[in-house]
Amino acid sequence: MTPGLAFFYGGLVSKRNVVNTLLSVFMICGLAIILWLAVGYSLSFSGNAFGVVGDLKAVWLHGVDLTGLTPTKITNGLYLIFQMMFAIITPALFVGAVVGRIRFKFLLSFIICWSVLIYYPMVHMVWDNGFLANLGVIDFAGGTVVHINAGVTALVLSIFLGPRRKFGQDTEAHYNVLWVLLGTAILWIGWYGFNAGSALAMNDIAVQAFLTTTVATATSMMTWMIIEMITQGKPTLVGVCTGTLCGLVGITPACGYVTVSGAFWIGLLATFASYGFISLIKPRLGIDDALDAFGCHGVSGIVGSILTGLFASKQVNSSIAQSGLFYGGGFKLFGLQLLATAFTIAFTAAVCTIIIIGLRRVVKMRVDEQEEALGLDQGEHGEVADYTVPMSKELSSMQAHSEEFKGQLSQLLNHQERFR
Repeated sequence: MTPGLAFFYGGLVSKRNVVNTLLSVFMICGLAIILWLAVGYSLSFSGNAFGVVGDLKAVWLHGVDLTGLTPTKITNGLYLIFQMMFAIITPALFVGAVVGRIRFKFLLSFIICWSVLIYYPMVHMVWDNGFLANLGVIDFAGGTVVHINAGVTALVLSIFLGPRRKFGQDTEAHYNVLWVLLGTAILWIGWYGFNAGSALAMNDIAVQAFLTTTVATATSMMTWMIIEMITQGKPTLVGVCTGTLCGLVGITPACGYVTVSGAFWIGLLATFASYGFISLIKPRLGIDDALDAFGCHGVSGIVGSILTGLFASKQVNSSIAQSGLFYGGGFKLFGLQLLATAFTIAFTAAVCTIIIIGLRRVVKMRVDEQEEALGLDQGEHGEVADYTVPMSKELSSMQAHSEEFKGQLSQLLNHQERFR
């Protein structure tokens, strides 16, 4: 999923920032794995400090019996590897908000602090024995832990960074729209591991999660396309891919708890919410979330998390304490989902703000104007993804020399005629 996201984001940015975008996403595969094994698994699933975070008894998996079984009858080793996937992809999501203007060193440092202070505590609170889990909050595959968390982080980073140069006037084309489709397809395939895999078994719940993920995604894709055809007169590939992603995000917290009809409505409503925010609200706010990480992951994640409290059904998954409001469960689960959503937004925004304020005293947050104009590919990495520009310059030079030679040849022929 993470390389797929790299292609998705890389295809959307300008050709001056492709290498930086690809690297900013892909390097997390290495960074998050090391962090997860060093302290992440321990802070997420070892001990319980005030219902908020674990402890450090399992640093570098010390004392962890990798062959021992979890309550779901899979080994501890398999479970920690599966959870490691979430630890990799989640910080990669908010990279899309800050492309083209954030210093690579700051991003690297921020992801380390963010993982330790925000992500691992959220995992513990929702998926281990933290206070949200004990209250009865449900999140099948990461509505709060992954998408709202990453989306709010994207929004806060965008606010602190400020807009890009010529924001609102920059007409640079996407680097490669075909990459966007490729990345979307890879993400969709990988999402089945994300959602269906969260059943932690090959069983009826996994099949249900697979099916609801498919239904919500198809609904969201077609909804976005129809909206564009009505409002703009024609559909776009980027829009259809964005709608696809909104469906995947929206169904994530609910996929193992809802019926097929519930998945349809979640996909539909998540798309309307994200499209409305991106096209109507975001322009008025003036916030430069470059690739709509909050508009897609944050907004659709919020919608999906809340609607889980409406559409969850004990007939689909008997492990939940009560059904949602629309399936006879009353307001309790709906209220808990509202609480968890609001808490995730507030917690992530507050801690993000503290991290940014402290970190930028040590590491410069934003590239200077000259480097931003040049592009982060050359400024931050000394590489370029597209050699069309240098080749064009060389071709122009050759054409200029050719024209000069033609002029000299013409003069020579004129002198020859006079001599005759």
